[in-house]
Amino acid sequence: MRVLIVKMGDMTAIMNALPLLSYLHQVSPGIEVDWVVEESFRDLLEGNRLVAMLHRVKSRAWCLAPLAGVTRREVAEVRDALRSRTYDFVFDIQGSLSSGLVDKLAVCDKVIGFSSDLLQQKINLLFTSRQIPSRRDDYHHSDQCLRVVSVPYGRDFRGMTLTTEIRTSTEDDTSAEVLLSTLADGLVFLCHCGSTLETRLWYDEGWVSLGKSLLALYPEASLLFSWGSETEREKVTGFAAAIGRGARVLDRTSLKAFAAILKKVDLVIGGDTGPVKMAAAVGTPTVSLYRAGDGKRSGPMGEHHLIVKAPLPCTACFRSQCDKDADCRRSITVGMVLAAVGKIHGIKEQL
Repeated sequence: MRVLIVKMGDMTAIMNALPLLSYLHQVSPGIEVDWVVEESFRDLLEGNRLVAMLHRVKSRAWCLAPLAGVTRREVAEVRDALRSRTYDFVFDIQGSLSSGLVDKLAVCDKVIGFSSDLLQQKINLLFTSRQIPSRRDDYHHSDQCLRVVSVPYGRDFRGMTLTTEIRTSTEDDTSAEVLLSTLADGLVFLCHCGSTLETRLWYDEGWVSLGKSLLALYPEASLLFSWGSETEREKVTGFAAAIGRGARVLDRTSLKAFAAILKKVDLVIGGDTGPVKMAAAVGTPTVSLYRAGDGKRSGPMGEHHLIVKAPLPCTACFRSQCDKDADCRRSITVGMVLAAVGKIHGIKEQL
């Protein structure tokens, strides 16, 4: 049997969909699973032993120049690659117009996707032959994706042990080990402070105070700051300078090299962002801060992952802007984050 997963991005969405690979290989031994992914996120899946073939697309660039010669040529290459493979099922777990167009390129009469209430864009209904409604307890995005994939196989994913991985190279792993060898011998915390949305950010003084408190509680610890843009780099450089000894800003790396670092650190702290989900995917404990987002719907799951939620009645509003944003940020106190870190550290010590 051979199936195709259409989940192109973003980073968080791909992380939430990774358990599908483990599920499919458990319920159908010997299955071949192909995946369609956005070119910029290929590192998250490339080399994964559970992916037979990775089809890379540039849907965002294609949308900006749909009639350009390079667009037509690249789309034709993807079409030919998809049609060279015969699929028993296509699972569209993105639910957009662009994913629907990819479904069409694959030419499969069994395209399974979300019901209308879960779609990014309703037009996706035109491209799927069967729509799977989620159950009341399918609250997390991962559960919703697993529900779509599980229906044809008649086996519920609940109760199964599903694993995830991001494959890294020996060179990336060695580089990560070299980096950690330059740090003190204590715990290594990694903080990712940035986000694409203002309502997912914490307040600046909070990060500085948290860093100082962590290094006071764990004197031999090190604090690494990651970043995704030049603006974020400048900000975390200021955080590290204010915290002082023990704090360091990471250099820019590829996603795979970053994943290798995430595997080596002891704990990752951040907001509702892709890097925190990456850390969870490679097995590193996390503490994540949620304000406008809903940690129960998209946050890392399991006892090694704790969510600190803004204690406001309007939490999980899903707004991208808010007049009360500053108050919302400060409603998550440094003490709340430190308590979560301490709880995770206690769990690890008991293992």
